[in-house]
Amino acid sequence: MRRLFPVTDMTAHATEAGDREWSLDELADAYAYPELPEGEGAWLRANMVSSLDGAGQHDGRSQPLSSETDMRIFGTLRALADVVVVGAETVRLEGYRPARAREAFAARRAAAEQGPAPVIAVVSASLKLDFSLPLFTEPLVPTLVLTGAAAPAERVRAAREAGVEVLVAGDGAGVDPVRAKAVLAERGLRRQLTEGGPRLLGQFVAAEVLDELCLAVSPTMTAGDAQRIAGGPAVAVPTRFAVASLLEQDGFLFTRYRRI
Repeated sequence: MRRLFPVTDMTAHATEAGDREWSLDELADAYAYPELPEGEGAWLRANMVSSLDGAGQHDGRSQPLSSETDMRIFGTLRALADVVVVGAETVRLEGYRPARAREAFAARRAAAEQGPAPVIAVVSASLKLDFSLPLFTEPLVPTLVLTGAAAPAERVRAAREAGVEVLVAGDGAGVDPVRAKAVLAERGLRRQLTEGGPRLLGQFVAAEVLDELCLAVSPTMTAGDAQRIAGGPAVAVPTRFAVASLLEQDGFLFTRYRRI
């Protein structure tokens, strides 16, 4: 792993020394959340991977674009978060399971007054979810579902009968990204991470609630018509982000951008 940006006194030395695998502590320091004033707001970051030609997935899944280092960063970002926000379609396609406790991050999470693992919060307008899946029946910390006030009553009832807590974060059938971010923050879940999918990320971008994007650029080309990392309607004016850091390993670029 090489740090390409920001440039520090150690950057040139590290480059001359060649690649080496960073420890999990080094990765955690590199991806630490910013300090948030007590009781004020939340920080929402997204973690996505993209091919060189802009594909956010291959055959419906992101795994073919990934790498071992990408997965270590994926795990680190999860270990730093209070909550992982994910769309229902991604839960189905990626076979989501509960977040697990990681011994390597236990002391760091305890010092930050976090639970043993991040909460998974599933965004779904229809609540067409299989509540018998391990994501809902075997979590270390209870999985949440975010939906709108007009969600189907029978599905809300099915969720609650399965012991799943349903949070209303919108006046209609869908979820309002601004409300979702605020509802989670009100529960003390202020370090927020979304792993997609593209439609959910597009909603966060359009609502201007995304604070940071962690994008792994995979040295692959896929062609085809795969979806980009963010979908949905275009924003009126492109949202500007500034580069915060840039790492490289085995041809992968691990970028961090913060909203200006």
